[in-house]
Amino acid sequence: MTHAFYVIGSYLLTAGICLGLTVWIYLDGRARQNELKALETQGIRRRSTASSQDTKA
Repeated sequence: MTHAFYVIGSYLLTAGICLGLTVWIYLDGRARQNELKALETQGIRRRSTASSQDTKA
């Protein structure tokens, strides 16, 4: 085995981990957005929205 085998292997492993984390974060973000939409359809609003409306009034 050559030195290049280990170097290329480590780069591939690192790229795979980075890709996996990126996909995981993307899917988790979509899940959180869907949860927020479900809560807003039930009439539950975000606190930041309520406080910004209070300061404008």
